[in-house]
Amino acid sequence: MFKVLSTKVFFVTFIIITSCLQAQQLPPTPIIQEGTTVQVSPHVYVIPDSKYTPLIPNVGIIVGTKATLVIDPGLGLRNGVTVLNEVRKLSKNELIYMAPTHYHPEHTSGAMAFPAQTKFVYSVALEQDIAEFGQGMLSLFRKRSPETEFLLLNASYPKASKDLLFNKTQRIDLGGVHVTLTWLGPTHTKGDTSIFIEEDRVLFSGDIAMKGAFPGFFSPYASGINWIKSLNTLEGINAKIIIPSHGAMGDNAMIIDWRTYFQKLQARVGTLKAQGVSVDDVAKTTTQEFTAAYPNWAAAERIANASKAFYAGL
Repeated sequence: MFKVLSTKVFFVTFIIITSCLQAQQLPPTPIIQEGTTVQVSPHVYVIPDSKYTPLIPNVGIIVGTKATLVIDPGLGLRNGVTVLNEVRKLSKNELIYMAPTHYHPEHTSGAMAFPAQTKFVYSVALEQDIAEFGQGMLSLFRKRSPETEFLLLNASYPKASKDLLFNKTQRIDLGGVHVTLTWLGPTHTKGDTSIFIEEDRVLFSGDIAMKGAFPGFFSPYASGINWIKSLNTLEGINAKIIIPSHGAMGDNAMIIDWRTYFQKLQARVGTLKAQGVSVDDVAKTTTQEFTAAYPNWAAAERIANASKAFYAGL
């Protein structure tokens, strides 16, 4: 479990560090803003990341009559405290479940602010990601900036509750609302999980479907071919509202847009590979072509890894 600094010591130290860093050119500090929570359906609330701020997720809070589920609690203790405060405003439930959409620290490490009795829901694949890559990912995130390093002070990964570790699907009754968590296979990471709130028809798609940016392949297990299959499955749910890990909320259009991009990229990679072009040259060519084809999408550097994943799978 997490080692928790006292809230008072944490905030005093945080203010000192922030003051020292104000004049430096640093990435935006990934701080979740309290009091910004919005209700998107009868049982679902979101602390939104509509501006696509690095390392700030769309935090989900699903409130039933007997339990509350928190999705992606933010980066480190400082953000976890904010999320917990928002949860307490919405629900008096003592029973809290927590489910990350994948293992990256902004989706997990805010859990250190939550009570020890919080129940963590993981797929087996997500647990495997944590075991194989978790400590390395925490180290990588700490190097992004001094402020990020401080936010992750004493952070580690919470363990899944034994009765809530699942292979393919896990259904949870929160009281008046049911949630289904599904592992669809490796996409952004090996353990990406989609979370569907049944009565409200709201889907938390994680990094499996977003908009306004190119998909990120951040795992040696990531598969473009499986990603297309996963998008087909998510489209079939026919959710009314889709809440991605980052960026603006939407509907099935974001699934369709990413699938179209993937299909075009897969076809282009296949053509170039059949011509005997090397994987590195394919990555360079497709990066140039698809950056031009999607000029309004961010993170064009991700095209190369996507191309390499398709190349390996064809």
